[in-house]
Amino acid sequence: MAIYGEHRPLDCSLSPELICETSYPSLKLYFLIGILSLSALCIALLVYLCVLRSRTSKKREVPAKGMNSRESVGPSYEVFLSFHGRDTRRGFTDFLYRDMVETGILVFRDNESLHVGQRIGDELLQAIRNSKIYIPIFSKNYASSHWCLRELAHMVECASKSNGNKEILPIFLDVEPDDVKLKTNLYIKALSKHQKKFCTEVESWKKALVDVDGIKGWNLKTDER
Repeated sequence: MAIYGEHRPLDCSLSPELICETSYPSLKLYFLIGILSLSALCIALLVYLCVLRSRTSKKREVPAKGMNSRESVGPSYEVFLSFHGRDTRRGFTDFLYRDMVETGILVFRDNESLHVGQRIGDELLQAIRNSKIYIPIFSKNYASSHWCLRELAHMVECASKSNGNKEILPIFLDVEPDDVKLKTNLYIKALSKHQKKFCTEVESWKKALVDVDGIKGWNLKTDER
C-alpha cells in the first residue's frame, strides 16, 4: 500500500478576534466557506499530482486474489471519494469533488445517505476495484455509517493487494488520527453500536481503520472554537 506525504494540518477555524469584531454574522460563514474552498483546491491539486504519477507509471497492477476478468469490467476511475454526507453539508466534499473534476480527474463520488438499509452492491464494489486512488474523508460520524465502513474495508483490501498500484489518501475532517486509530471513544462508541447487527464485520472494520491511520493524510479543521 503506497504512503503519500504527511499529516498536514489545515486549520479553518475562525479567530476569536474576527468573530468579536464583526457585526455581520454572515461574514463568519463566508470566511469559513472561502477557507474550505481554498483547502479543497490545494488538496485537489496534490491529488492531481498523484494522478499524473499514476498515469505515467509503468508498473503493472497485480489483480486481487479471487478477481477475474468479469469482475474487473466497468468504468474506471482515478479517484474514489468516500464520505458521510451529514458531516460535509458545509460543502467541503462538494468543493473537493468540483476541483478534482475541473482538473480533469475521473472521480467516483458515493454518498452513504443514498444507501440506507442496503448492502454494498456489485456496482459500488466495481467502482472501488476500478479506482486508483481512494480518499476517505473521516469525519465525526463516519464510523456511525456501516456503509462507509464497508467501503473503507474494501478500499484497504484492494490497496493491499495492488502491488503498490493503488493508494489511500485520507482526510481527517474535524477528527484526529487518534480517533480513527481507535485511541479515543469517538469511533469506539460508533463501532459498539454496530456490534449487534454486524458482529461478523466489525473486526474487519476496526482493522481497516487502524491500517488507514498508518497512512499519512491531511488534517482539516472547520470547528469554530
